[in-house]
Amino acid sequence: MKAVLQRVAEARVVVDGEIVGQIGRGLLVLVCAERGDAEAQADKLLAKILKLRIFSDAAGKMNRSVQDVDGQGACGGLLVVSQFTLAADVSGGNRPSFTGAAAPDEGLRLYDYFVAQARAAHPQVETGRFAADMQVHLVNDGPVTIPLHIAPSA
Repeated sequence: MKAVLQRVAEARVVVDGEIVGQIGRGLLVLVCAERGDAEAQADKLLAKILKLRIFSDAAGKMNRSVQDVDGQGACGGLLVVSQFTLAADVSGGNRPSFTGAAAPDEGLRLYDYFVAQARAAHPQVETGRFAADMQVHLVNDGPVTIPLHIAPSA
């Protein structure tokens, strides 16, 4: 699975003029299931996201995770948005190929699994809407943007 994390001061997802997911300080997680991915990749990706130390401590160093953004145990939000375009392959020309993305039904299954696991492990999880035309609004904090990739097991 692939993800792009953006540390945000706030973020929201709008579909047809309606806010469907919104967080304050936390992480916007753009996530993509690829062909060959399974629950194991989703679990590893989520574990990495929850423990990744990309929030600043009192000294300004990136030493805190989304699970403890203020050093006092306060959790930041997670806004999880499906984005199959992370699987884009542009090596063959100027039009991206998305053949590396999981099939839509499998992508939805793994996205739903990832969100359910995130909700079980973290107190504030919001989402976009799978396969919808979404407008994602964010205030990137830093900016800090981190790409992650968990390859399928051989």
